[in-house]
Amino acid sequence: MTAPHASVDGIHGQDLDLAYHGNPVVHNASIDFVASRVTALVGPNGSGKSTLLRSIARLHRPDRGEVRFDDGTPAVDLSPVEFARRVTLLSQSRPTPNGVTVRDVVGYGRHPYRGRWRAADPDGPRAVAWAMDVTGVTGMAERGVDELSGGEAQRVWLATCLAQQARVLLLDEPTTFLDLHYQMEILDLVRDLADDHGVAVGVVLHDLNQAAAVADHVVLMQDGRVRAAGPPAEVLTEAALSEAYGIRIEVRTDPETGLLSTRPIGRHTQRTRQPA
Repeated sequence: MTAPHASVDGIHGQDLDLAYHGNPVVHNASIDFVASRVTALVGPNGSGKSTLLRSIARLHRPDRGEVRFDDGTPAVDLSPVEFARRVTLLSQSRPTPNGVTVRDVVGYGRHPYRGRWRAADPDGPRAVAWAMDVTGVTGMAERGVDELSGGEAQRVWLATCLAQQARVLLLDEPTTFLDLHYQMEILDLVRDLADDHGVAVGVVLHDLNQAAAVADHVVLMQDGRVRAAGPPAEVLTEAALSEAYGIRIEVRTDPETGLLSTRPIGRHTQRTRQPA
């Protein structure tokens, strides 16, 4: 089954200043989410990653700067429905509805296509079936979402985003609550969406090794500013990461795969184990 995505374009934030209750949290940040590219936002807690992502999703109004699409359209000029057909966000926290099946929750992603009075959505069933298939939730379609584990629910909400057929997919820590198997499944799916379907993907990740493995472009945030942006090998350096996180971080390159591997060094990391 193939993805029923519409034509794709990117979205760009330029010179964004963001604040909460008048307190600045992001300063003069620019970021691009480009078709067929995975962009990972990394950085310590409180560095502004999620706030910046939410501003691109039009959930946090900038004090300064603007967000535009590839065609030059300002994001603020679109109606909520028009914007939802272009951009979708999987946030960190979502309410868990009681007595609603997985299939119905995934169907929520079709809201931008139904218009008033739940008008006909001929592409809906195919989009919902594809989204459930690629996220591995088809087998639980008739189960209540409130019966699921945290990891299962995470996959259901991702399926809801995919059913939306948006041109830009933004993910805020999508591997949270997932075991290793499904973490890899989600990251593989992210790459497939960019490589095979031209989707512009932006993803906040805490795991630096996951970011190095999945992303074409990395944005390192520190103290509310973009400290560095570019290919993983140029951004995920020992000097930049150690400064941003306030701890020594070793960076190595796998000689076979060419992928970067990071290793934070704590007080006990290099402790010599005593013989049993």
